[in-house]
Amino acid sequence: MTELPAQPAVTELPAQPAATELPAQPAVTELPAQPAVTELPAQPAVRVLDELGYYLLAGAGGEGPATLMDEARRGEEIGFGTAFISERWNVKEASSLAGAACAVTSRMQIATAATNHNTRHPLITGSWATTMHRLSGGRFTLGIGRGVAAMYSAFGVPSVTTAQMEDFAAVMRRLWHGEIIFNHDGPIGRYQMLFLDPDFNEDIRLAIVAFGPKTLALGGRVFDDVVLHTYFTPETLRRCVNTVKQGAEQAGRDPDSVRVWSCLATVGDHLPEELRLKKTVARLATYLQGYGDLMVKTNDWDPAVLQRFREDPVVTSIAGGIDHKASPEQIQHIATLLPDEWLEPSATGSARQCVERIRKEFDYGADAVIMHGGTPDELAPIVEEYRQTSR
Repeated sequence: MTELPAQPAVTELPAQPAATELPAQPAVTELPAQPAVTELPAQPAVRVLDELGYYLLAGAGGEGPATLMDEARRGEEIGFGTAFISERWNVKEASSLAGAACAVTSRMQIATAATNHNTRHPLITGSWATTMHRLSGGRFTLGIGRGVAAMYSAFGVPSVTTAQMEDFAAVMRRLWHGEIIFNHDGPIGRYQMLFLDPDFNEDIRLAIVAFGPKTLALGGRVFDDVVLHTYFTPETLRRCVNTVKQGAEQAGRDPDSVRVWSCLATVGDHLPEELRLKKTVARLATYLQGYGDLMVKTNDWDPAVLQRFREDPVVTSIAGGIDHKASPEQIQHIATLLPDEWLEPSATGSARQCVERIRKEFDYGADAVIMHGGTPDELAPIVEEYRQTSR
């Protein structure tokens, strides 16, 4: 056996110096006991005013669509039950605005009033409504209307009929409940197949903006909400409510299940005069530009006044909607063309006077009132007065 070579001796490590003890730490001084935290009393929740609504981006859209989110948050904060969205073909496209409004709110209802059934494919509209319904937790209402016939004609968009709106409502409800529709042939058109999802079972509210007796009766027969127009006289409001409720009864529905919204221009005198004129005179003048004959006929106003308005050189010189394009001086002139009785169906004056006029709308038969024409901050003093003087 071969011997292994001898291993070198193990070298001892040098001794380590003794550990140095740390100096003793001073004793911890206890802090004096803190007083117990006094809980603040719970603040009462703001009562939701389900009977009141307002429009987001009222009129021509104010400073643009980016303000909608703040308006939606603020409206919910002060207690409005519903925020409505109208549509203009510029920067007020309804589906975009509705999505933004639902995203920044958690309680308030969001409703279009209105978009049009014939500017999107039925499946697009049905899918949009279902998406909004689920996104919002059931807070979305799809509201439709006829639109402005003259503008539709100029743009090559077919006019809307009462039969089409009724057919559209029926198709939407079938789609929202998972039905696959084959070979539909009705007023809204011919479709080989329409369906969204066979698992759908969605109860989505439908609203209609109505003027004439046929549309009002349709609202009572088929829809959940009927939204009236601004500047309807008390007599017109009573007649419209009766027509809606009778339509519901004749269809075997509970008339109370159909909610009729008065749309009341609400402009308090806490706002500057120039702004008040824009929200009243200029707004009504814009309606007269678009569908003056219908406004005059509905309210039984004097057609001669409308004719003088249309022929006035200041009016004819304004290229576009008066509420959006007219100067303050032009609006002051237009104010001289409109009778006081045409501007009377509105809530103006002090906050208390506005509230008194709002309450009259309920006396005339409305189930709910849209405070039209102002932002939530502009309407806040009136909402607070309404809340303080609640019946």
